[in-house]
Amino acid sequence: MACPIAVPPGTFGGITASSCLWPPCRTGSRPGGKRAEALVEAVYLDQALEGFSGYLAADELHDGPFVVLSVVDNRRFRRLSYAVLDHAPSEADVRRLFEHLRAALERQGLRVRGVTTDGSWRYPGPLAQVFGPVPHQLCRFHLLKELTRQVLHALASTRKALADTVPELPRGRPTPATAALVRRAQRIRQQVADLFEHRYLFVERRLSRAQVKRLRRVTRGQPELRRLRQIMDQLYGLFDRRCRSGTARAKLARLRQQVACLPELADTLKTLYSVKLEQALTFLDDKLLPSTSNAVERGNRRHRKMQKSIYRVRTHPTLRGRIALDLQREAQTPGRAKTLASLHRARAP
Repeated sequence: MACPIAVPPGTFGGITASSCLWPPCRTGSRPGGKRAEALVEAVYLDQALEGFSGYLAADELHDGPFVVLSVVDNRRFRRLSYAVLDHAPSEADVRRLFEHLRAALERQGLRVRGVTTDGSWRYPGPLAQVFGPVPHQLCRFHLLKELTRQVLHALASTRKALADTVPELPRGRPTPATAALVRRAQRIRQQVADLFEHRYLFVERRLSRAQVKRLRRVTRGQPELRRLRQIMDQLYGLFDRRCRSGTARAKLARLRQQVACLPELADTLKTLYSVKLEQALTFLDDKLLPSTSNAVERGNRRHRKMQKSIYRVRTHPTLRGRIALDLQREAQTPGRAKTLASLHRARAP
């Protein structure tokens, strides 16, 4: 039986109470949601704007009957301002949130260089009214997601049309007279199954040599399917940072002309003719402007995870307080790292 180790009074793990870097624990010493919200409204925004990159990302999150509007530094991934609404957001709500942020930016002599949002109608008007003619980038991910969905829909229509060409076979066992018909039916069914199994090859960004070979095999005798893959390659090429937005728009115009010659695809790829697709190319003229709103989406994902991992926050005040606590935790991250480093040095032999 191991002998218990005697720990001198007033010490824990070799650290005395006088040398401990943590404040003494007291019940109720941790600020709750209301106090955290008051702290965030008082000092958080001015501290969060230290090292402001100049690029913003805005988005809304629907959580039951509530909507959370968020504005995040799109390069430092830090939330700057938020608003919890108990109704559907309007342009007036977005404008108030932007005006609150603009007042804080003016106090510190900062300005906005670019804003990234999704394709919602709520943002263009308030952005122009509050921040003026700043570059407005639409999230590339959202547009490519919609185009990918439309390409897969066109592929599904082609599979259905191909399945309709399967010849009807007479009942009973196949005979030498119907052997060719049976082989043709089996070949078409196998091609339909292969197109469904390997449908990701039509929307994958980069294909290996083996994947290119497999794609040629499953599209044998279907030139319109190979044309569908070429369209996706040209769409991905539009967002190449090595070219400017003017060059990308010229490529888009040529692509639209090519697709217009294929009526069956032009009716499906409607997003290809949208003005939003041209606005998603704004980031090509600014190397620092992010092309996606991943910074604000990351905070939304953390919020959804919080709502699943703990008892769901269901009231308006508690939801505001919970977001304030999350911002307070985010603000304490640099100090927490320094504290942990000091503890490791103090415990080192």
